[in-house]
Amino acid sequence: MSSGQRAYKVLAIDTATDSVVTGVVEVVGESFGDTAVLAERVISDHRRHAELLTTLVAECLAEAGVSRDALDAVVVGCGPGPFTGLRVGMATGAAFADALGIPAYGVCSLDALALDAAPEGAGVLVVTDARRREVYWAAYADGRRTDGPGVIAPALLAEDLAADLAAGTYAVAAGSAPHLELVGWTGTPPEVTVPTPRGLVAAAAGRIVAGDPAEPLVPLYLRRPDAVEQKELKERKARKEREAQRAQASEVVP
Repeated sequence: MSSGQRAYKVLAIDTATDSVVTGVVEVVGESFGDTAVLAERVISDHRRHAELLTTLVAECLAEAGVSRDALDAVVVGCGPGPFTGLRVGMATGAAFADALGIPAYGVCSLDALALDAAPEGAGVLVVTDARRREVYWAAYADGRRTDGPGVIAPALLAEDLAADLAAGTYAVAAGSAPHLELVGWTGTPPEVTVPTPRGLVAAAAGRIVAGDPAEPLVPLYLRRPDAVEQKELKERKARKEREAQRAQASEVVP
């Protein structure tokens, strides 16, 4: 970190995945390299988000040697994720910020994954488990999100991504390895599988350093009705059949 700059102490929280993620991060600038983790906890147990989170926050503050009153901001992963998991992290983060009179900043959890996977700005594909036979996903280039976040059946996403994957658009992937395979990823398995405190804070670093006012934490559920997936599959199948029929007809026309 550069000397002479103010160091902001930030509490990071994310419960958008099966893991409970929290930590204390110091940030002095807008880039990923301007962040340093002072303490962190990541525990995979989606059934105990509410039970574990406040205890883990206390452990991180103690390990970092940072009192609650010394915190400058709270960063919360707002998903996409399931309702039950998301509300635990968002309610806890909002309560901490309100009690301490500091801003809370919401970030897309997929953005945090992408920043941690390729902070230098390479093309990144992020795919996580959305349950109910769907995935959450987003794509990135040069450190910016270029598509998503979205929720979709893996087979449909594989179809949409086929050309980009074949062209090598994405240098690295992050998220759930099994679900990345389902959408056609054949590259190196992801090293970053859940949002990290450093990635979360890096996603909000510009707002923290600029002293931007807090905004309401808005959850990214993205869940669609069950009927939508089947409708899309039927429409794509019908479209392919029509295209095949037109191709056959053109072959027999003299």
